[in-house]
Amino acid sequence: MLRRVAFASTIGTAAEYYDFFVYGTAAVLVFGPKFFPSADPLIGTLAAFATYAVGFLARPLGGIVFGHFGDRVGRKKALIVTILIVGLGTFAIGLLPDYQSIGIWAPIALIVIRVLQGFGVGGEQAGAVLLTAEYAPPARRGFFASLVQLGAPAGFLIPSGLFALLGATLTQAQLLDWGWRVPFLASALLVAVGLYIRLRTEESPIFATIQRTKAVASRPVVEVVRQFGPTIVKGVGAKLIEACAFAMYTMIVLAYGKAHGIAQGMLLETVIVAVALELVTIPLAGALSDRIGRRTTFIAGALLHVALVVPFFMAIDSGNRAAIQLVMILAISVGHSLCYAPQAALFPELFPARVRCSGIALIWQIGSLLGSGVLGLLAVKLIQLTHGNSLALIIYVAVLGIVSAVSLFALPETAPQRRDGDLHDWGGGEPVEVRTAARASSSSSSLAQP
Repeated sequence: MLRRVAFASTIGTAAEYYDFFVYGTAAVLVFGPKFFPSADPLIGTLAAFATYAVGFLARPLGGIVFGHFGDRVGRKKALIVTILIVGLGTFAIGLLPDYQSIGIWAPIALIVIRVLQGFGVGGEQAGAVLLTAEYAPPARRGFFASLVQLGAPAGFLIPSGLFALLGATLTQAQLLDWGWRVPFLASALLVAVGLYIRLRTEESPIFATIQRTKAVASRPVVEVVRQFGPTIVKGVGAKLIEACAFAMYTMIVLAYGKAHGIAQGMLLETVIVAVALELVTIPLAGALSDRIGRRTTFIAGALLHVALVVPFFMAIDSGNRAAIQLVMILAISVGHSLCYAPQAALFPELFPARVRCSGIALIWQIGSLLGSGVLGLLAVKLIQLTHGNSLALIIYVAVLGIVSAVSLFALPETAPQRRDGDLHDWGGGEPVEVRTAARASSSSSSLAQP
């Protein structure tokens, strides 16, 4: 069952990331002239990324709603609803008339769909990671939970590969006319497979125990904020660099390259190679977090991003393919994996089971909004205002990397084998430390009795 759950969760995550990456790629390549026509191509790209950011604005609300739903009704039910919302939205974009056909209603319809998608995505990632983590054995939780994260590179590679294929086989006119719709319409297949598998997956045994013992939280979002507010804030801080880095190195770099006249095809190919390697490095980083701890692994990735950001843009500016490929591999295959893999176990381990889904959703979606959604809009604006100067982007990544490292230092280590047990009772009761203290007190009392 663990393998089925992991596969089902990975497919759902792939569908989620497919949505955001197919839109992000299209925003750079075609959405400017199709939905936001402007005399300045960069203005059209900026408008397209503004719509991209709108999707992130709805994610925290979706996280709150589906986090509550997941803690009250079940992880599986929430995941079935979210994959339908995200998948149908992506398919609908492929059917939208463009600005030339219906005028202002085209970008308005695009924005409405993006809001609905963001709402669905807000509950997808937390529930998918949580379902797998709650099935996994404690000693290998980092590895098995990281398998869900493979949905991110898979969700990026499929639309990127499709756009690369379309770009190689179609003329620019054909791509702008109808070719761009193909990746959006093709999402229906991925969603259908994910939905079929999820319907055949059983509910988390831990949530089933919570329901059976009637320990379900009445207001999980309120409870988690009241009891774990500081933990949520530090978790959001930890999330920032991972959310920022992947958006920067897979999508923003295309807009940056476009402003500098660097071949889009070459940049996209180097990104695809680096992301493909993540299919190997993410599980390795997850297994590493089981051995040396979640925090140590995550901090190493955050600091690597800080160290790499200047060489990264120097390589991009050089236009040298070998140099660009090297920094892409270091930043994405190594740096991003070291951040992305351990958080799949770290964030669930920060909360007790009865409010776990709500806690993860808040960290994940607020962190994604600030690190990736805001970045997508801000970065393209900075590129426009500075005429392609990379200094502002370098500072942005470096600051977020330091913030994430400091936040991680402030969080407890949660890997069970690094602390002789879980931080909280994994099955939905009270904190491990409370139970341990109670047992110690009981033992002392027994010894003291004649």
